[in-house]
Amino acid sequence: MSNKKFNVKYCVFLPIVLILTIFLWAVPVSFYGIEALTVVQQRVIALFVFAALMWIFEIIPNWATSLLVITIALLTVSNKGIGIFCNPEYGKLVSYSRIMSSMADPVVMLFLGGFVLAIMAERYGLDVTLARALLKLFGTKPEIVLLGFLIMISIFSMFMSNTATAAMMLALLTPVLSKLPSDDKGKVGLALSIPVAANLGGIGTPIGTPPNATAKGALEQAGIDVTFGEWCVHMIPYVIIMILIAWVFLRLFFPFKTKKLVLEIPENTKKKDWKMVVVWVTFIGTILLWATEQLTHINSNIVAFVPLAVFTATGLFGKEEIKEINWNVLWLVAGGFCLGYCLQDTGLAKVLIQAIPFGNMSVILVLAVAGLVCYFLSNFISNSATAALLIPILIVVAEGMADPSAANNAQFVAMGGTSAMIIFIAVCASIAMLFPISTPPNAIASSTGMVETKDMTKVGLVIGVIGFIFGYFWLTKIFPFA
Repeated sequence: MSNKKFNVKYCVFLPIVLILTIFLWAVPVSFYGIEALTVVQQRVIALFVFAALMWIFEIIPNWATSLLVITIALLTVSNKGIGIFCNPEYGKLVSYSRIMSSMADPVVMLFLGGFVLAIMAERYGLDVTLARALLKLFGTKPEIVLLGFLIMISIFSMFMSNTATAAMMLALLTPVLSKLPSDDKGKVGLALSIPVAANLGGIGTPIGTPPNATAKGALEQAGIDVTFGEWCVHMIPYVIIMILIAWVFLRLFFPFKTKKLVLEIPENTKKKDWKMVVVWVTFIGTILLWATEQLTHINSNIVAFVPLAVFTATGLFGKEEIKEINWNVLWLVAGGFCLGYCLQDTGLAKVLIQAIPFGNMSVILVLAVAGLVCYFLSNFISNSATAALLIPILIVVAEGMADPSAANNAQFVAMGGTSAMIIFIAVCASIAMLFPISTPPNAIASSTGMVETKDMTKVGLVIGVIGFIFGYFWLTKIFPFA
């Protein structure tokens, strides 16, 4: 089976991608019908199509596609690339240092800090200690224990990788699931609480999931600074409401027969010494600094370096821990930033705004279509790749609508403007959870053998539809970003 997939990818999909990319790269500029388009901007369009198809078909790993995109951009549209391509006569070139900086964009560093905190929390047992303390509050009634897991998983997912959170919670849930009768549907609800809460919880903070990082970075490129605290104040209430809705439907679809559930969570066996104190203090201090950015005026991206500096200086974070950082996610996000830089710095964004009447389009229709496209793609390809592909394009759309001369400007601003639009797209990426392949937490839940795909799809569809509609009204009507 794997050989068949290999053959299809390399013998069918790859030639299609290369032929289409070369065609878009090589045709006369007039083919596009955009009067002010330059040759360099044409290459950026071809590069976008190349990235999109490579991410969709996953011919090579998504992070590898990002690195390839950055390399091609450096060679063909930068001011220090291949001479025959990088001639200023072909259009405005991008500074090579600007493209390379996508690998260390401030938001990439923010995510790096989040990974470091998560690694240290797991290594020194903070996660188990917190889970043990908080889950004790929910007693032994199965329905309340289910709510406890939903809340616990969503909280961890705000600060840890969704995949790591799901794996940890599965380890805690496995003994509980094994004690339930085989005909108790509540087992399915508990197992599904893992992906549902992990996917929803990540929406709550800028570091909760890669689409959030992509959205925050794109907004910063557009000159809009959404602080860590502002994001949390707006999005954590959305997560809370969605978790409660998920709880209601999981209970409705998978009622418990068992009347009592006893949680047996092992105590943290890590030795309580100065190292654990350093980890606890740094963990709490970093989160407090992120939450109080408007008071301290310390940028959240800068704060992300605090845990890395403290842990490396004290010897707690060394070469072995560095290997645990999820570099593929950081590289994937960097590829999205690179596309955004090329779009802006070559002038392609401005050309598209002038050529396509975004300012006259229906705001509601644009938001709905963009959100649905993001939701659909995220169910089949990585939500990180989907966000990296769509958000740079939608920033251009948002800029067209935000133009004071645009016919729909007043409506667009009243609905939250660029911030609402881009963060809504990030939400749409996170609520896509129809199939085991949709997200790693879904795959982890499916691995228990207790969840049939039809059950996952049923729950995922309900949560997705409600999350989409509620997310739209939450960000544009109820609580839009000022």
